[in-house]
Amino acid sequence: MKPIATKPVLRIVRSNTEPRGHVVGESTPDERAEAAVAQEFWRDLRRNTQARIGLGRTGDALPTTEVLALRAAHAAARDAVHVPLDVEIFTEQIASMGLGEPVTVTSKAADRSEYLRRPDLGRLPADLSGIDNHGADIGFVLADGLSPRALTDHGAGLLGALADELADRYTLAPPVIATQARVALGDHIAAAMGVRTVLVIIGERPGLSVADSLGIYLTHAPRPGRADAERNCISNIHPPDGLTYLDAARVVAGLVAGARRLGRSGVDLKDTSRADSLGADTSTIAAALENKDH
Repeated sequence: MKPIATKPVLRIVRSNTEPRGHVVGESTPDERAEAAVAQEFWRDLRRNTQARIGLGRTGDALPTTEVLALRAAHAAARDAVHVPLDVEIFTEQIASMGLGEPVTVTSKAADRSEYLRRPDLGRLPADLSGIDNHGADIGFVLADGLSPRALTDHGAGLLGALADELADRYTLAPPVIATQARVALGDHIAAAMGVRTVLVIIGERPGLSVADSLGIYLTHAPRPGRADAERNCISNIHPPDGLTYLDAARVVAGLVAGARRLGRSGVDLKDTSRADSLGADTSTIAAALENKDH
């Protein structure tokens, strides 16, 4: 005769140190009050950052809601990298802005997979025969980079802000849309356009907090072979949580003016827009105080 299988009995034993009526594994009122204070502390800090801080815990793990949110953010970041730019729709959107008929080019990377595996190919143009030499002061390259989604979401808005900020002082070449593109591809495009300064607007590498951020890489006197140290970068452009289009355009305008005075861009060129703004605010306050005294 086979022995009868029995299920083990789970006994919950109350510790001598636990108060009577307390079940092991449950929190006490004091612990719950302490946790509420901690969450209020982290809630205040989270208002100032998109970073995942003070997420709490359930036992030795994250709460289920935070685990699911992390998985969703990871999926969004992967999609931002892998989903290609809808070139036709984006080109129509840029063409409607009245900045000239945009030209579309691509790098030597044949597809998204090769682009990710071979960064060197993303820096080289496949064919630039469709680009005219305009000899303008400024050229715009709208590049998909590592987040085509960022270019889709913010490219037109940022380009419009840049054009509004720069058009009254400089001549602008028609925009170029570049796919499977790295930053250095802009040097080849700029040389073909014959522009004095190039602004490469490119999708930045997605993170688990932001998947749709744009960066602007400014290169003065662009030519193939320029090093990263010869560029200036304005990053984290993704309103409403990141830098706004207008603020980014104002920084770019200051850098363009500085590059033309200095004769180069890169590590020797500094962004003074915040210092200029602070100086203007200080002057305004001083003038107001002086008028008040009179």
